[in-house]
Amino acid sequence: MTKLTVNDRLMDTDAAPDTPVLWVLRDHLGMTGTKFGCGMALCGACTVHLDGAAVRSCVLPLSAVAGREITTIEGLSADRSHAVQKAWLEIDVPQCGYCQSGQIMSAAALLHRNPNPSDAEIDAAMSGNLCRCGTYARIRKAIHRAAELQGAGGAQGTGAVRGAGGSGEGVRK
Repeated sequence: MTKLTVNDRLMDTDAAPDTPVLWVLRDHLGMTGTKFGCGMALCGACTVHLDGAAVRSCVLPLSAVAGREITTIEGLSADRSHAVQKAWLEIDVPQCGYCQSGQIMSAAALLHRNPNPSDAEIDAAMSGNLCRCGTYARIRKAIHRAAELQGAGGAQGTGAVRGAGGSGEGVRK
């Protein structure tokens, strides 16, 4: 049995140590907000926070997360009160929506480490998150809006990003 902390809750799983965190979350813990996209850490659909940094859960083995904090889209906020979630809804970012949990998690990590990013910084930070519907302009606009909401005292949500860093992953133009 492996113990791990997900969304501020200590959980147990009997998954094998080499099981990717994505499948532990989805199949063992019933958290289906984190999506499977490519299985090779190339698309960003599976992005979660590990100690505050955006990481790809599809290639991250369970054995690598012992004693560390995992935050999923479900843990970002219980009521969509995180500034990024508010901005996503206000700007109407999603089209099909499949990639959006990964996009939101990467954007939240970016804004945690850089509360007022430029377009170039957003593009660089989000380039590892692919959107086959091409909503990149709305994603960038929503990140700017989330930065405004945070700056105006907007809530980051109960699952605000912990730790420092970020993946440096990043929005295509």
